[in-house]
Amino acid sequence: MRRTKEDAEQTRRDILASAMDIFYEKGYSKTTFDEIAKRINLTKGAVYWYFRNKPDIVAALINEFATQHMVLIEEFLAKRQEADFQDIIDVELLINEHIRQDQKFSKFLFFITCQMEWSETIISKIMPSIEQTKKITRDLFTNMLMDLQKQNKISAQIDISTIADILISLYGGLLEGYFTKRLYHDFDELVKIGFNLIFNSIKANGVQNENQLS
Repeated sequence: MRRTKEDAEQTRRDILASAMDIFYEKGYSKTTFDEIAKRINLTKGAVYWYFRNKPDIVAALINEFATQHMVLIEEFLAKRQEADFQDIIDVELLINEHIRQDQKFSKFLFFITCQMEWSETIISKIMPSIEQTKKITRDLFTNMLMDLQKQNKISAQIDISTIADILISLYGGLLEGYFTKRLYHDFDELVKIGFNLIFNSIKANGVQNENQLS
């Protein structure tokens, strides 16, 4: 019986879901194509037909979750009016809520943040996916900050790209702390406090500062 395009796509999704579960349970290096295949009643050859190696699977997972991530954010921001600093914080809080509510998303971020055994070889193989994801996130922060600067809410001399990198790094560190249970305070509160500390240092004169402590 000839497989339809829909059947093939469903099989691909099943492979990715199986791989994600085993990556999450055992880690990247201990996961094999045999295990991925057996969990969904496929042969190892069938998995190889869709993905040449494990880096290809990781790249596909990054692309898939990055797309879902951006759809969620774009739908959220579409409801907003004039850009404000709180919008950037609310985007991060939205992600936090998504982590708590969506087990698949949470597993993926935990794996990428805490379990993935990065090496130069692996990074080089999936660099296009990594760069694409980084660009999506960086462009989002940069565009929102540029809007605020155009509204004269951020000092004109501030380099927006630098601030975007700082915000991304701050959230990445807090995210790792959340998954490894190394945060001594509430995740959401730390995002609010950390981001407001940065925002308060770049606001134009006359723009009211937010309290750093809740």
